[in-house]
Amino acid sequence: MVLRVEVKTIDSLRNEEAYTIEDIYALPDGKRAELIDGKIYYMAPPNTKHQRLVSDLHYQIKDFIKQNNGECEIFPSPFAVFLDENDRNYVEPDLSVICDKNKITDKGCNGAPDWVIEIVSPSSKQMDYFKKLFKYRTAGVREYWVVDSERELVTIYNFEKDSMEEYAFDKNLPVGIYEGVSLKLSRF
Repeated sequence: MVLRVEVKTIDSLRNEEAYTIEDIYALPDGKRAELIDGKIYYMAPPNTKHQRLVSDLHYQIKDFIKQNNGECEIFPSPFAVFLDENDRNYVEPDLSVICDKNKITDKGCNGAPDWVIEIVSPSSKQMDYFKKLFKYRTAGVREYWVVDSERELVTIYNFEKDSMEEYAFDKNLPVGIYEGVSLKLSRF
């Protein structure tokens, strides 16, 4: 009697469970998710405080870009960001600032935005503080903000300077990609 054992490598196991951007586009209407390294992460609808923060930051950044005839563009979620050339990574940051117009297509952004802002919700803390932090850094995002409304704290990662700073909402928030510019968040 011959015993046959099928041995699967870690790569073959990963490939069996890997989703692609095609799976994201096949989701039912109204269902939103992100894809990181072939794994789907479903997103809960944002609450009112979250949306107020997104609106406040979007307005301040868009106004700054407009007043200074800037080349960058800002896009609020839902806006597709394809972080790399494979079909296993798709995210929808709360705010994406893109300075290279060649990255912008009708479908979204191909490549890393220059600046990404994520507003933390109770269900997204692990994603925003760990998974996305690593993914954004390795993809080439220059600056990443994690805005935590519960703690009224903004964590600013400036990947170009390899620095991380935390600021309370009532403090000036320095923008790394625009030297000498700072924003201030309202308390909602």
